[in-house]
Amino acid sequence: MKKTIAYAVRRSLPILIGFFPVGLAYGVLMQNAGYNFLWTGACSLFVFTGSLQFLMVDFLTSVTPLFTVAVMALLLSSRHIFYGLSFIEKFREFGPARWYLIYALNDEAYSLHCAYRPEAGVDEKWAFVLSAVCVQLYWVVCSMLGGLLGRLITFDTTGIDFALTVLFVVILLDQLRGASVKLPAVAAMLSSVVCILVFGPANFILPSLLVTVAALTLLRPKLEPKLSKTEVV
Repeated sequence: MKKTIAYAVRRSLPILIGFFPVGLAYGVLMQNAGYNFLWTGACSLFVFTGSLQFLMVDFLTSVTPLFTVAVMALLLSSRHIFYGLSFIEKFREFGPARWYLIYALNDEAYSLHCAYRPEAGVDEKWAFVLSAVCVQLYWVVCSMLGGLLGRLITFDTTGIDFALTVLFVVILLDQLRGASVKLPAVAAMLSSVVCILVFGPANFILPSLLVTVAALTLLRPKLEPKLSKTEVV
């Protein structure tokens, strides 16, 4: 178990670096909206979806119909449907732990799960669970810290949330370096570019995911023989 804990912490530390500025920014926004660090921590624990949480700041400070909130939550988090589909069989192997893994399957946890590689002395199930726990703990702590210390930050923080984008680029490059087949990544990149041009930066994610999944489904018979059982791009 010690090796598994060390493995999960080591792999998830880059997530902490990316969460630190973004979590602080969220905590500051919540504080400015009149909600202290306890409310911030509760939202990070139970809602646990960064983009929706930032949008919720506006929901909490305005009279927004519940139906509108529900629809926005569905649209913003719809990509997680595709995340879950790729791990249905794997999570079933983990017994009751699958319920937490489903709940905690955000963008960062998904990236860690996809990049999992077996190591001697590391239990696969607990590596998945503890990686997800670390990701959620980092987000809760960083956002609460932002609520506590937000008013003490006096320097210009414009653009600091770009650290999370850089984090995903690093994770992508690491996976590409170890992948024997680059076609899935190329398909995702092309669909993203086309959908950005067609639907705009604010609405391209869901269409891009649909196009990518459709393309990979059609190419699956050719890709499967080339991919190992543990390799995911």
